Amino acid sequence: MSATEDQMIGYVEAPKAWWLTYGMARVVGVNLPHAVLDGFVKRSELAAMVSRCQSCGKADACSAWLAQVVTEPQLPVFCRNKAELEALSPRN
Repeated sequence: MSATEDQMIGYVEAPKAWWLTYGMARVVGVNLPHAVLDGFVKRSELAAMVSRCQSCGKADACSAWLAQVVTEPQLPVFCRNKAELEALSPRN
């Protein structure tokens, strides 16, 4: 999948929440655009994850955590999408 195709799955109305959700997924080994295209995640489920992220007050903590981490088996407890993203992870 090209970078352009990855961006097509994003959410223009919530770009920061999209990139934070995408980043958290990447850390646990999940490529969200591929998960959607491969049928592991419905677009409505992805929209719910982005919405949860957007309504979270921990965006600064999330950004700081993502800036320090490349891969991890678990996301921080404050991540509102922790359970969903870890369940999709091939590492779990």
